[in-house]
Amino acid sequence: MPLSATYYGSNGWLIELDKLKILIDPWLIGSLSFPPGDWFFKGELNNENKIPENIDIILLTQGQPDHSHPPTLKQINKSIPVIGSKEAIKIVNQLGFKDLKILCPGNKFIMNDLVIEATSGAPVPNVENGYIITHKSDSIYIEPHGFLDQRIKPRQINVLITPVVDVQLPIVGKFIRGKSSLANLIKVFSPTTIFASTIGGDAKFTGIISKLLSTEGSPTKTSLEIDTLIKFINPDPGIKYDLETQKEI
Repeated sequence: MPLSATYYGSNGWLIELDKLKILIDPWLIGSLSFPPGDWFFKGELNNENKIPENIDIILLTQGQPDHSHPPTLKQINKSIPVIGSKEAIKIVNQLGFKDLKILCPGNKFIMNDLVIEATSGAPVPNVENGYIITHKSDSIYIEPHGFLDQRIKPRQINVLITPVVDVQLPIVGKFIRGKSSLANLIKVFSPTTIFASTIGGDAKFTGIISKLLSTEGSPTKTSLEIDTLIKFINPDPGIKYDLETQKEI
């Protein structure tokens, strides 16, 4: 079936399954800030993105501002259904969205041929969500910090959207475990395509935290030692990747 993915940088994606559009963790406009303020951590987009038209579902993995980004969400039609973690739904409820569905790990949302299953994600500090999305013959797994729910039994997933490098802070340690978990993710899901996610995009970051971040690994197929039969894509922001033809549109 036709499946395409557009990366917006950071954690943001637009997944299209036939005519169904799912917007995931969008940061499309405005700046990004974490409490207690810009001096602590601030992100600024070099180029803002247009909000996609005809969105069917907004899917949020976390309630943190780089996943449930208030300035972006404020500009989106509040009648669009939102599915998310408990913390994410708190945010969109405050912003005026009406059609809300909390998914806790193990819960499923089913709509016609679409099934969205929540998995246990990163503890930041509350345990947030990853998702397994299935639609007819297509399947996608996404978790933005590289935390794999140990209750998941091996199954074949077409597309894996995951970080592929580790990111850490002093004392906190690795809060993004892409490089550390990639081999296990491949073993569990046997994907045909892997998209690198989470730390890409066209943005600049300032503040104390940005200076303390350190990364390990590189988003290249050779350095990651990925099987040659798996297609690896380090996506360019704004490019729509058609996974039926494996070509950029």
